[in-house]
Amino acid sequence: MDDELENPNAAEGENWSDAEASGESLIGSERILNQDEIDSLLGFDLSDEEAAERSGIRAIINSALVSYERLPMLEIVFDRLVRYMTTSLRNFTSDNVEVSLDNISSIRFGDYLNSIPLPAILSVFKAEELENYGLLTVDSNLIYSIVDVLLGGRRGTAAMRIEGRPYTTIERVLVQRMVEVVLADAKLAFEPLTPVTFTLDRLETNPRFAAIARPPNAAILVKLRVDMEDRGGRIELLLPYATLEPIRKMLLQQFMGEKFGRDNIWEGHLATELWTTQMEVRAVLDEQQISLKEVLNLEVGQTIMLNATPDSLIELRAGTIPLTRGRMGRRNHHIAVRVEAPLTPHARRAIQRLK
Repeated sequence: MDDELENPNAAEGENWSDAEASGESLIGSERILNQDEIDSLLGFDLSDEEAAERSGIRAIINSALVSYERLPMLEIVFDRLVRYMTTSLRNFTSDNVEVSLDNISSIRFGDYLNSIPLPAILSVFKAEELENYGLLTVDSNLIYSIVDVLLGGRRGTAAMRIEGRPYTTIERVLVQRMVEVVLADAKLAFEPLTPVTFTLDRLETNPRFAAIARPPNAAILVKLRVDMEDRGGRIELLLPYATLEPIRKMLLQQFMGEKFGRDNIWEGHLATELWTTQMEVRAVLDEQQISLKEVLNLEVGQTIMLNATPDSLIELRAGTIPLTRGRMGRRNHHIAVRVEAPLTPHARRAIQRLK
């Protein structure tokens, strides 16, 4: 009794401890995420930004971009471009030039414009047959290296860079000549696949003036490395997916000339069978439109007058397709039609599809 009076809340304390224990068991069944786990789930990891972009909700958002790997033929085209550029830039600079392909990736156009290291020269070019534009970026290291090589700079010394000033007219002209060489090589690289002519439209130094697509639009980014012994730099070629859309089926090929499952033997057999197929041809003397009430009131013995004479042209049809016109006559004991006009365009198109 004395213990109970001295500690009247002892029993209640035991009840609270039991409740806390049961509460902990309930919380344990529904575990609460800590801050690191929440960041990992959302894809925000400050320690490894590249890994964060490939995980969590950010990976789901970025997965809206189409991977370039879905266009296998495009990688072959860029491999050809590297070989052509190596030869043409050696002839252009009269120096030992090595061109290598760093990587091919997909990126949003707005993200690419924001990531361009300035100063740089952005070349906007047009793909004539595709009726759209692309972007070719030359970084400052390559600009100064090309200027140094073409103007007789000594080998073994790094190109001098002068920061804080715009590019001069001479530098822009020399870079423009190099860009025209690269675009000519791109034309040759695409030629086995489809003829595409790349024409230089303008040179820009401000990315805002080089906007050829909307910021959320997806694009293919190709990074090329140009090395001239101890000098060199990067060329980045950006092609929006809208530019490649007209030739997308060609770029989906696994190899040149792939027909996506078409069987030539089966096509030939089907065409042969179609040519020998019997077809019903109807000779239509006249057509009239009458109301449903008149049709329901028709009786045996009534006569329907046709707006046709013995000299009227008769239309020959195969189903609903008009074939030609002719005149009705008689041959021996049969009623015949003599063809008086060439095949209609509908019939010619149908025959061409069969061929």
